Amino acid sequence: MQAEVEAAVPVLYVRNVESAQAFYALFGYREMQTGGDDDARWSYLKCGEHTLLLVCVQPALITHELPLVIYLYVTDLGQVREQLDHAGHDYQTSGRPDHAPGGELRTQDPDGNVVLVGQRTAVAADERSAPSAQEARFSLMRQAAEAISRRGGAPATCQVPAAEGNPCPLPAEIKLADTWGATVWACLTHADEALINAPGAFIASEDAQGLGPWLTHRGATP
Repeated sequence: MQAEVEAAVPVLYVRNVESAQAFYALFGYREMQTGGDDDARWSYLKCGEHTLLLVCVQPALITHELPLVIYLYVTDLGQVREQLDHAGHDYQTSGRPDHAPGGELRTQDPDGNVVLVGQRTAVAADERSAPSAQEARFSLMRQAAEAISRRGGAPATCQVPAAEGNPCPLPAEIKLADTWGATVWACLTHADEALINAPGAFIASEDAQGLGPWLTHRGATP
């Protein structure tokens, strides 16, 4: 008889236990146990039947190239957005995909781990707010990223440096271009920043519907 998994506990290596605790408390996680010393501390969090183990070791053990991704389903995404706003945490909404008809958002914890939050229960049409310009822009970027992912054409990591000049470790998901012919592959965060701050920047479509087919058609016209 094959043994079955009784429980799964995600383990997050963090730089500061208190900062990580405060972030995950926004989603209802509370500390149940703690232990360790100055060189290795741990904190066991629980929300309902769901658990997280935060671990902080010295020297730091954060060596991954790409951040961990955690997906949390919540009962009220609107309330989560209010809590993130109040705490000053940035996030981007990504519409209402099939797996989260009540809405979905993307944020990061203090250690750069990507946290996706979705609501399984759909929201009635008359209760939905109109998307903001940022939400509409992010929705378009997500659609472009999904199309690029299906073709497997993006490089491994974002080509836009972080604000301090270090390489961005996030995956490249969007190809951007401008009217002068410059192009760059960017993560969703840097793509959104570029579309806001770089005049003339736009999402470079990967659906083969650009000038090439149009010019070919024009050339074939008698």
